[in-house]
Amino acid sequence: MVEPIIAIVLVLMGYALGSAKIINEGNEALVERLGRRHRKLLPGLNFIVPFVDQVVMEDTTREQLLDIKPQNVITKDNIYLEVDAVVYWRIIDMQKSFYEIDDLQEGLNNLATTTLREVIAQNTLEQTNVSRMEMDQEILDRLNEITKDWGVQILRVDIQSINPPESVQKSMEVQRTVEIETQAAIERAEGERQAAIKKAEGTTRSMQIIAEAIRSNPESREILRYLVAQDYVEASQKLSASDNAKIIFMDPGKSKDIYDQVVAEEVARNDRSNGNGNV
Repeated sequence: MVEPIIAIVLVLMGYALGSAKIINEGNEALVERLGRRHRKLLPGLNFIVPFVDQVVMEDTTREQLLDIKPQNVITKDNIYLEVDAVVYWRIIDMQKSFYEIDDLQEGLNNLATTTLREVIAQNTLEQTNVSRMEMDQEILDRLNEITKDWGVQILRVDIQSINPPESVQKSMEVQRTVEIETQAAIERAEGERQAAIKKAEGTTRSMQIIAEAIRSNPESREILRYLVAQDYVEASQKLSASDNAKIIFMDPGKSKDIYDQVVAEEVARNDRSNGNGNV
């Protein structure tokens, strides 16, 4: 009497063990009954009918990473590039991911590789360097159009590197160097132009002050002549100290006449600007 009871207990225990299925958090499983899709098992403890039900798939619904191997691509302007990218994706419909495509991982890899090459080939070398985010978005949109039928969502696409041949890299470095030097030359020229403008404004103001001083106090003319002569001596000393110095003789009398003429013109100009017609 005891043996049949033990046998029944063992059968029940075996049935319980065979029917209990524990699915880990973040995973889902698919069950077929007699070869046909039956239901989906969620995380936790689940029960199936032994010998009738069969778990045909268990996979994660968490985000996954697909690393695309470096691809050789020719750009729109016929430049050879080596492109490396990664794709982040996850399963959103477990049944579609199992029944709609035979090998999901292989299908995603081939689709991502082909799409990456097509998008890069539509751009020039310069565009691939400045429009990487736009290309990432275009690849993402194209992938999602197809993978939605596979129960997969593409979350992000990241083009990690775009490497042209060494000869092209050297040409790009030379071009960048030329651009930097050109910009520096433009900035130096602009600085010199501004300095020249300020110097000219200062000279004009100084001449106005001298003219006003002469007009208001004619006796200051001799003092100004002395200052000009002093400047002339200092300039001559600097010229003689130069490696390329040349000896220049100037007639003091002519330099005085030139000075008087310049001062007279500036006085007249200053009077005209003040509305006074008399010099």
